[in-house]
Amino acid sequence: MPATDLQLDWLRAFVATVDAGSLTAAGRQLHRSQSALSMQIAKLEQAVGRPVLLRTPRRLDLTAAGRELLGHARRLVAQHDEAVQAMQRDTLRGRLSVGVPEDYAVPYIAPVLRAFAQRHAAVELNLVCQQSTMLIPRVLRGEVDIAVVTRDRAGRGRPLFEEPLVWAGAPRFEAWRQTPLPIALYEPGSTARSAALRSLSARKRAYRIVCDSASPAGMLAAVESGLAVALFSRCSVPPGFELLGERQGLPPLPMQQVVLLRSRASAGSPPADAMALQMLQTLARQPLG
Repeated sequence: MPATDLQLDWLRAFVATVDAGSLTAAGRQLHRSQSALSMQIAKLEQAVGRPVLLRTPRRLDLTAAGRELLGHARRLVAQHDEAVQAMQRDTLRGRLSVGVPEDYAVPYIAPVLRAFAQRHAAVELNLVCQQSTMLIPRVLRGEVDIAVVTRDRAGRGRPLFEEPLVWAGAPRFEAWRQTPLPIALYEPGSTARSAALRSLSARKRAYRIVCDSASPAGMLAAVESGLAVALFSRCSVPPGFELLGERQGLPPLPMQQVVLLRSRASAGSPPADAMALQMLQTLARQPLG
């Protein structure tokens, strides 16, 4: 007869594996070995009495029991973390560096920081605004504790939401009518830039790059002056700009995966744990339960 005690570590390993898509990626998030996570999920399945994951060489899928368990597991893990944070609310102290690209700073990270500061006023926060291409290596080196970034490769970071990439231009200049198409892009190395260039090449739309920018400010200037159409995250397109698409001969663009990324050094840090929980509660589009 299967046991009925579903230990929190087993449930946390299960949720992390589902969110990350693999045991290897989940291990990086939880700072545990793949074999340790595999053993925890095996114990969970033994307790449940049925498999919760279907493992193949290429992917992981939820079984019917896994789909039923997932919502309960998310709630239990979240409630545990909330209880821990509630007990630490009056005593949580320390310093925490939080990274975010400029695109996401106002619409996404500002509400997170506001709620966190209200709950944990004694934690000293340092906000680092850089593009994801700069932030990801800094988190991996331990220079930034926790960040909201655009995912650069499969399995890295904990998924939060998807952000559309869009083309935008100034209606009064109609720069999209020019051939070759003048474009303003994020800096070389960014996933958004690579995706945009692939889309233009696939459409065989001739283009010339007239602006490289490590922040939306450069693209805004290029569009406002009529110099180019620009690539933006949807959340950073200002009022008055026109979203461009098939009607203007611009190819569709993919969604960006936005993830929570933590440094290895932040594992076990109460301020970092509290910030991660606040990010998930505020930003995660996939409900906790």
